Amino acid sequence: MTTQEKTYTAIIEQDEDGMYIAKIPDIPGCHTQGKTVAEATERIREAILSCTHDEDITPLKFVGIQQ
Repeated sequence: MTTQEKTYTAIIEQDEDGMYIAKIPDIPGCHTQGKTVAEATERIREAILSCTHDEDITPLKFVGIQQ
């Protein structure tokens, strides 16, 4: 059995206290934080593993960001 690596889009925002909040929109409730972007990025990888629990989640296709 071959394990296929999935790619998820992360949204990283900075809050009013300077912390970086990372969220995965494809996985409800999957988020983490870090003092730096690098720390939040590393932690979001761990959060994805924790949030998926071997579920078959199909990532959405990223289209763009608009504000």
